[in-house]
Amino acid sequence: MDFVFLGTGAGVPAKARNVSAIALELLEERGVVWLFDCGEATQHQILKTSVKPRRIEKIFITHLHGDHIFGLPGLLSSRSFQGGTEDLTVYGPKGIRDYIQTSLSVSGTHLKYSLSVVEIEEGIIFEDGQFTVSALALDHGILSFGYRIVEKDRPGTLLVDKLRDEGVPPGPIFKAIKNGENVTLEDGRVLYGADYLSEPNKGRILAILGDTRTCEQTILLAKNADYLVHEATFSRDEGEMAFDYFHSTTAQAANTAKLAGARQLILTHISARYMGEDIAELQNEACEIFPNTVIAEDLLQVKIPLYVEKQG
Repeated sequence: MDFVFLGTGAGVPAKARNVSAIALELLEERGVVWLFDCGEATQHQILKTSVKPRRIEKIFITHLHGDHIFGLPGLLSSRSFQGGTEDLTVYGPKGIRDYIQTSLSVSGTHLKYSLSVVEIEEGIIFEDGQFTVSALALDHGILSFGYRIVEKDRPGTLLVDKLRDEGVPPGPIFKAIKNGENVTLEDGRVLYGADYLSEPNKGRILAILGDTRTCEQTILLAKNADYLVHEATFSRDEGEMAFDYFHSTTAQAANTAKLAGARQLILTHISARYMGEDIAELQNEACEIFPNTVIAEDLLQVKIPLYVEKQG
C-alpha cells in the first residue's frame, strides 16, 4: 500500500506543483490502484511514475471544482487506448455523471471497458472483504467530500513451529489451518485453526479530505487514522482568508490531526504563492502543533507500512 502524490497544488497548475490527484497503490492487497481526484494533466504526471492507468479500479472525486476534475475525461479515454479493459467505477458528488457523460459524448470517445459512475451521499459508499470506504460532507464553497478508507483486519500468520510440535508436516493441513479451518488428524486429534494462528493483523486507516474549512467532519474522518491527507492552502497567519475562501491553514490541519489522534499528517493543496523556503516554514507551523507532519511534493511516494502498535 503506497501513496503517490501526482499533484499537490491549489487552484491552477504551477511550475513546481500540478493540481490535485493522489494515487493509492494497492498492488499487494488487490493488484489495483485507487485514484483520489484527477486535476488537469494528471495523466502526464502518471507518466513520470510507476502507476499504470489500466490498473486504476476506482476513482474517488472529492468535489467538482476544476482543479480536481479537469483531467478526468482525458484519463478515462487514455486508459482505454492503453489496454485498460477491466471495469472502472467513479465515485463523486451529484453532477459527476453529467460531467463525464457530456465530456465523452461531445468528444466522441468510446471506452473499451465498463464505466460505472456513482453519485454519492454521506455514509459507506463501498465495502468488500478487504476495505470499507466512507464519505462525509465537508465545509467548502460547493459540496466537497472527505473519504475514510478502513482496511479490514487481516488473518494472523500461521504458527508453523507449533504445528510441527504436534507432528504435522507441511502440506494441505497447513493450508486448511491457515484458512482458519478445524482439522481432524488420522489419529483422531482435532486441531482448531484459531489455536495455530497469531493475533489478527490490524488493518490500516487512511483519511483523504477534499477542500474544506476546519470542521467537525474532518476530525470524524481522521479519527485514529494512520495517515491523514489534509489540504493546507494557507499559512497559519491567514486564518481569515482561509475562512473566506472555504479552505484551511497549516495550523488548522495540524490541530485536526491532533484532535483526531492521527499518527501521521500529510499536507497538500499548497498555494503557488509558497515556494522554496516558504515550504519549510509552512511545515514548521504545522509541526509546532503536530510533529509528525510532512508537506507533499509532486511525485512524492509514501509507503504505508503494516500496522505497528503505537509506542508509549
